[in-house]
Amino acid sequence: MSFLEKLKNQILIADGAMGTLLYSYGKDSCLEELNLSQPDHIQTIHKSYIDAGADVIQTNTYAANYLKLQRYGLEDSVKEINSAAVTIAKKAATHNNSYILGTIGGNRGVKPDSISIEELKRSFREQLYCLLLEGVDGLLLETFYDLEELETILTIARKETKLPIIAQVSHQEPGFLQDRTPVNDALTRLEALGADVVGLNCRLGPHHMLLALEQIELPSYAFLSAYPNASLPAYTDGKFHYEGDADYFRKSAQSFRNEGVRLLGGCCGTTPAHIKAFATELKNSVPIVEKVVKLKQKKIIVESLAAKRDLAPLQQIVKERPSVIVELDPPRKLDTTKFFEGAKALKEAGIDAITLADNSLATVRISNESLGYLVKQDLGMRPLIHIACRDRNIIGLQSHLMGLHTLGMNDVLVITGDPARVGDFPGASSVYDVSSFELIKMIKAMNDGLSYSGKDLGQKTAFSIAAAFNPNVRSLEKAVKRMEKKVEFGADYFITQPVFSEEKLIEVYENTKHLEAPIYIGLMPLTGSKNAEFLHNEVPGIKIADSIRERMAILNDHPQQATRLGIEITKSLIDTALDLFNGIYLITPFLRYELTAELAQYANQRASQVRRNNIAENIIL
Repeated sequence: MSFLEKLKNQILIADGAMGTLLYSYGKDSCLEELNLSQPDHIQTIHKSYIDAGADVIQTNTYAANYLKLQRYGLEDSVKEINSAAVTIAKKAATHNNSYILGTIGGNRGVKPDSISIEELKRSFREQLYCLLLEGVDGLLLETFYDLEELETILTIARKETKLPIIAQVSHQEPGFLQDRTPVNDALTRLEALGADVVGLNCRLGPHHMLLALEQIELPSYAFLSAYPNASLPAYTDGKFHYEGDADYFRKSAQSFRNEGVRLLGGCCGTTPAHIKAFATELKNSVPIVEKVVKLKQKKIIVESLAAKRDLAPLQQIVKERPSVIVELDPPRKLDTTKFFEGAKALKEAGIDAITLADNSLATVRISNESLGYLVKQDLGMRPLIHIACRDRNIIGLQSHLMGLHTLGMNDVLVITGDPARVGDFPGASSVYDVSSFELIKMIKAMNDGLSYSGKDLGQKTAFSIAAAFNPNVRSLEKAVKRMEKKVEFGADYFITQPVFSEEKLIEVYENTKHLEAPIYIGLMPLTGSKNAEFLHNEVPGIKIADSIRERMAILNDHPQQATRLGIEITKSLIDTALDLFNGIYLITPFLRYELTAELAQYANQRASQVRRNNIAENIIL
């Protein structure tokens, strides 16, 4: 039975990542060249996916075109590399009925004009003919951020072959391509150009890919596909890695079926375990033929506001008394109405500072410097500005810091920053000229009136430097060693990633009580089961206890009750945290400032009660 005939009546399982496995094995050069130098290695990976339950495998040819191979001096080996890839895949599938797709990846990233359409056509035709001559069962066009590129090469491919063609786009945020074309419209256009299967791959994990699929109609004639990433990639010690749980994939499998997906595989970070998880739930399942599409509507408008005050450094405040600070993310769009409504509510809740992330998860937002200035001038609040190493080189970082000093904003949090590939522009450069340690050292030098190169700045800055601490790691001992090193480089105090259990709070206290630098404990109210599962499975540095996720899952169909449960859990954590630490750092989910305002009021009331009890005890003594 042909590939398309099977898709008419059942869901097919595709393979997962090739590059991720090779990268994990220490292969960090041209992965397609391994078709020639290490064919047995490639064949073993194909076979492992087939054994895991994949009905469909793809050739190791994602970047086997002239434009990408020339980076390695292999531009004259296009035919040889592609031919070998098909041969290897066929050997792996010798004793079963797996279909083999010839894979062709996109070339254009966030700079569409960097490669002309004519260059793309020439490069594509050469690779296309090589794959067709070797007798693949179909073509997989994947990871296309630029719709013009994909439409161009799909048109060529459809004229050259009657084989099935799968055309997949990658999107910047759920529901939209980087040029703001709605994904649903893009897939409709691809179907009209002759694609037999249209869908999504890469960039996003199951959570956000399903959000996008909710907005996608079932095609009129084609079928839907989805190849999610395992999770968001983490960046540790100069290497990317994924932490996605295979069982999380199994739990999401039926949701993909319910959105109409008939070809389901994996992209970056996925392994045979992830594919086996999909196969366990869906292999040979009957696909749906009807679905209701969710339409998302958004509206927005703006205002601006003013005041000013000079305060003691936060590290001094938190040493002397309990202190509450709250993170409120800058908006992703230009309307700041809700942001300033939230800032006002948080001021009324009596917080000591509002913290502003620096394009968190590499997602473009309004500059935290500009919003920090308005918060300070118009609301009389203390802004704590996050500074990531990701977006600016040494010149930009120093200029940014000099600007903050000039504007009188002296509270900063130094972070490494999520890699660019996580966010809106995965092809953008992650600068990382300096590490977080080096950036702390740079700021400390500026407090001495010196630039990073040792030049006299003419004045001394007065930055209070917070450093990040992630307690959600396998080895807390190693994490504490990093804290000690950051103190050596000049960190004044610490702000942690969110903690979700009393046990972890106690563990952190026991392992850090020797440090003189105070700690603000990060706490974030969960808003529901999906939120909890996404954070636990897809966001690096966050882990949520099974017991909490189970309690949230019970209320999956009762969002208001789930939110209340999230607040009550956080209040319980505040009680424990204030018994051990003076600093509470509340993280606002999805700009839902009413949640953190309530929690800030609770924390301040709880802190006042603790102070009264302490005074009473001292009087008795």
